[in-house]
Amino acid sequence: MGDELILAAQELLKNFRGTTYAFGSGALDQVGVYTSQLGKSALVVGNTGKTRVVVEEVIQSLNHHGIDVIKAVPGAQPNTPAQDVYRIADEIRDTQPDVLVAVGGGSTIDAVKAAAALAVLGGDVERFFGTGLVSAALKQQTAQLPPIIAVATAASSGAHLTKYSNITDTRTGQKKLIVDQALVPVRAVFDYGVTASVSRDVTIDGILDGISHLTEVFIGVNEDQYPLVERLITVGLPLLLEFAPQVIMHPNDSEGRTAVGLGTDLGGFAIMIGGTNGAHLNSFSLVDIASHGRACGLLNPYYAVLFAEAVEPQLRLLGKIYAMYGFIRQELDALSGRELALAVGAGMQEFMRSIGAPTALNQLPNYTREHRKRALMAAQDPQLEMKLQNMPIPITAEMVNGAVGSVLQAAEAGRLDLVETLQV
Repeated sequence: MGDELILAAQELLKNFRGTTYAFGSGALDQVGVYTSQLGKSALVVGNTGKTRVVVEEVIQSLNHHGIDVIKAVPGAQPNTPAQDVYRIADEIRDTQPDVLVAVGGGSTIDAVKAAAALAVLGGDVERFFGTGLVSAALKQQTAQLPPIIAVATAASSGAHLTKYSNITDTRTGQKKLIVDQALVPVRAVFDYGVTASVSRDVTIDGILDGISHLTEVFIGVNEDQYPLVERLITVGLPLLLEFAPQVIMHPNDSEGRTAVGLGTDLGGFAIMIGGTNGAHLNSFSLVDIASHGRACGLLNPYYAVLFAEAVEPQLRLLGKIYAMYGFIRQELDALSGRELALAVGAGMQEFMRSIGAPTALNQLPNYTREHRKRALMAAQDPQLEMKLQNMPIPITAEMVNGAVGSVLQAAEAGRLDLVETLQV
């Protein structure tokens, strides 16, 4: 089954990005080709820790194709602190490259996206949090961003394929989101083999991030997009469930790394079709104690119960997939509504336990009730309203304390049955 899923995922990605995305073994050779199509000089942004070898290969490819590598500068720290965005923006302004080449995981790629906007448009990053504000400013100032080539080194966020840039204010511990079509990298490259060097925790976090993207988009999908998103989740979720144990136990397994990379890429494809919702919203308030993927993965089963009455077809398909891999053993056909959601949520948690991921907020080191307060306050922030509106049952700011509050209280205790179920 694995080979069929891999072929199906490859076909979906080719249909999604065509010749603008090079993925799989040997893909790094394409960086120089892509850059030569877009300009003559490049600023390379990438960390020189575990991804040093990838950065060096990227520079070699650029040199081979006659690109002037003006400078190579460090990427971003985890969760994209705002100060890294400002530093990179200064480098872009100082060097004026034709092309930006971002080499790294989601944090570095997100930083380069936001930094490109700041370098061209000026001002504070705060002005761009929300949807479409970069494009509006570009139009008003008759400006354009330098093209970005995103070279991914981690299978997780799909940042190399998407319009999202997550930025963290380290003073408050709160993450916020820029959503803008202008931020989509014009070219992307991902050799899945490079992920073999990442840690076990990063691998697990990435798998959970990919599953969260697929699940949240599927849960909130509209009728018109249902067939495509259903296809993405019936290919992407099995890839991640089937191959997660393989890459965790055998980090250098090339088939497993390819499968997980493809699965998380399909998650990136999904969030270009529809939006994420509850789990992603709350994860922005947990950046000081949990990775993004881990926080989202933990919370999604609880949101499945909250929205049970509105998403029964999606829950049935999710349940079928988790049951196929042995994470749900009870008969689901006789269940509906809340009872179905509780069973599917339990199956999602069983998978997380199988890979050593937490299933309750109190299992996160340093979690306190202050995180719940922060999450509830953030959920009422107008800049994050898109997440409330993307929910299967749209939630108003006035409903946050009741609905989202019940999710967080249940997640603290690790009890799905404590979540209230909203009525359609």
